[in-house]
Amino acid sequence: MQAVPLSETVASLMPRARAELAELVSFASVADERQFPKSGCEKAAEWVADALRADGFQDVALLDTPDGTQSVYGFLPGPQGAPTVLLYAHYDVQPPLDEAAWISPPFELTERDGRWYGRGAADCKGGLLMHLTALRALHEHGGSPVSVKVIVEGSEEQGTGGLERYVEAHPDLLTADAIVIGDTGNFRVGLPTVTATLRGMAMVDVRVETLGGNLHSGQFGGAAPDALAALIHMLGTLRDANGATTVDGLEAGGSWEGLQYPEEDFRKDAKVLDGVGLVGTGTVSDRIWARPSVTVLGIDCPPMVGATPSVQASAGAVVSLRVPPGMDAQEAADALIAHLRAAAPWGARVEVTQRGSGQPFRADTTSPAYTAMADAMRTAYGQELEIAGQGGSIPLCNTLATLYPEAEILLIGLSEPDAQIHAVNESVSPQELERLSLAEALFLGQYAASKSV
Repeated sequence: MQAVPLSETVASLMPRARAELAELVSFASVADERQFPKSGCEKAAEWVADALRADGFQDVALLDTPDGTQSVYGFLPGPQGAPTVLLYAHYDVQPPLDEAAWISPPFELTERDGRWYGRGAADCKGGLLMHLTALRALHEHGGSPVSVKVIVEGSEEQGTGGLERYVEAHPDLLTADAIVIGDTGNFRVGLPTVTATLRGMAMVDVRVETLGGNLHSGQFGGAAPDALAALIHMLGTLRDANGATTVDGLEAGGSWEGLQYPEEDFRKDAKVLDGVGLVGTGTVSDRIWARPSVTVLGIDCPPMVGATPSVQASAGAVVSLRVPPGMDAQEAADALIAHLRAAAPWGARVEVTQRGSGQPFRADTTSPAYTAMADAMRTAYGQELEIAGQGGSIPLCNTLATLYPEAEILLIGLSEPDAQIHAVNESVSPQELERLSLAEALFLGQYAASKSV
């Protein structure tokens, strides 16, 4: 009897992947108890642990991390002497934002126009199903050719560093020859891509106070120092007239030498409105992969509905700074804090508190693991692998690179532009899930073979 091709086995597993992704998406696993009950994360973590046990993983454990969340660990032994590969994903998700703007409920996986919609479908619950589908396909073809460790984080989206601190305290837990981070994505649907660089991140809270209490804007406006106006002025100094980030002390002229992101494609992917220009200078790839960028994530001030004619006594904001490879995230955070304090007008009282930071990351794309992944992607997609950067941050990457300097780290995933991760109507392409599951299964075989030579 002729053996069933691995691609057909992966295809046969897709209905199961969809059903399980629907279960996992149904958990509102936002790791912020101010927004959603902790029970959503707890249920998701238990689901992951049960799935690993059902697939034959040993030593499955819910790890209580220092930030109060749980990561899930499991180990699947391979043949004697085989290399060990660590597979990473996270089950926590971004909040759904404006639920009314979702065409279908955010925590209900819904098929529409050939895609599966739901919060976490691509980022990164789909990434976990990619790992499981690859391993299940290999199981039907004789078993995994490598030993596999799986770690599924519970607070990646919050950036609170629970898993990072846990791994630093238990450095033997995630030792591996190669690490596959399933939390990035192809440059676009159908174009196989690995991510070579990640920007790091620094995040701060800034609070401005100018008065003992709010004042009537007619009686006092014009002389009383307005805290909200002061904050707006301070935030305005973080960009120049072109919109480029200008934090005092930070180099902002980096360039990207690899895959280029055409401006017209970026405008479409980012849904930039007609007539509105992009910010910054240089190529799009320079701006999003090789240079720092600042974003105001939120402001504490009166909402428009219910606002009174008052001079504001206090105001606050959350500011995020993305940091390219070659720049230290903590030094960038210090520069941002100093810049904001120096920019305060009128002697306003300013308090800036750092929420956290994560270092940028650069992978070694010449390693044997990248050669194996290129071969696997070529078979799964029928075209050559591309190498791109990504403007987002995965702080755990640097922790793993520091703890395991000999490990080869690859970044792949389902978060291509159409996925709209972190936005309303997030979705995943089932074709990408199938192809990447096949690619990962092929990669594990190729990698095992490369290490046995």
